[in-house]
Amino acid sequence: MIVTLTAHPSVDQTVALAGSLERGAVLRALSATSQAGGKGVNISRAAVAADVATLAVVPARLDDPFVAELAGAGVPVHAVGPAGEIRVNVTITEPDGTTTKLNSSASPVGDELSAALEEALHAAAAGAAWVVLAGSLPPGLPARWYADLAAALRGSGARVAVDTSDEPLRVIGEHLELAAPALLKPNAEELASLSGADPDALESDPAAAAEAAGVLVQRGAGAVLATLGGRGAVLVDGDSAWHATPPPTTVVSTVGAGDSSLFGYLLGDLQQLPPDQRLALAVAYGSAAAGLPGTTIPHPHQVRPELVSVRALHPTEGTVR
Repeated sequence: MIVTLTAHPSVDQTVALAGSLERGAVLRALSATSQAGGKGVNISRAAVAADVATLAVVPARLDDPFVAELAGAGVPVHAVGPAGEIRVNVTITEPDGTTTKLNSSASPVGDELSAALEEALHAAAAGAAWVVLAGSLPPGLPARWYADLAAALRGSGARVAVDTSDEPLRVIGEHLELAAPALLKPNAEELASLSGADPDALESDPAAAAEAAGVLVQRGAGAVLATLGGRGAVLVDGDSAWHATPPPTTVVSTVGAGDSSLFGYLLGDLQQLPPDQRLALAVAYGSAAAGLPGTTIPHPHQVRPELVSVRALHPTEGTVR
């Protein structure tokens, strides 16, 4: 089972424009959708679509429409209170795939809710293969909350995957030896924030990205899956390094593509695939998501790992074997 924690859930509203975004103009929308979301929630949606057991832990009231929508979609939810209103995030997509996001923030999380979330997560982890700590942290939670959770979960029997950014990611990076997540999933910008490298250089050079990821593995991460946009992704663990290139994809929306990539990796792990095939499945899921509107999560029949090109890299030098 995959347990996901979405500490900062959101109602994701997506507006698809007929043309380019122009500040101050009156624009025509082709479509507008709304969906209960958040990084962990998206991973649980992908798990349900792939027939993988999952549980989405979220700070929400039991009677919140957010919870009802997920339940209606077949996503098992553990709603933890006391919680306030779910925030609303707005995504604007243009015909060429350019995506603009306007993210709001939730009400502050107090000690009671923080403790309840931790208790719920520890209880769920006892029967899980993976626990995913995903997304930003709401006001009130300290930046080291994910790092502390990852460290505390090491004795649960479940492996921990972390996908976050900004201060929570920086603290994870500072305490990798203690947190020691089994999987860290940064994008190029997030990987650059941990390594001090230039994000454009990492996104354009898989060898450089693999080298930066390798440093994180040496410092305590079990594996690093770094997504590189159109250049695919690299996977580095203690024994190997790989780069995968996606098939040609008409990008519709990049929202949720990283979450789908992470799920693809976890699915490959649950299927006991070797690292290169886990990476291929991750990239196939991410590219499938990028070709779908809004935050649509792909179904397995839309995912084509056989079209992904994978090559082995030297784990430290980034050169092709």
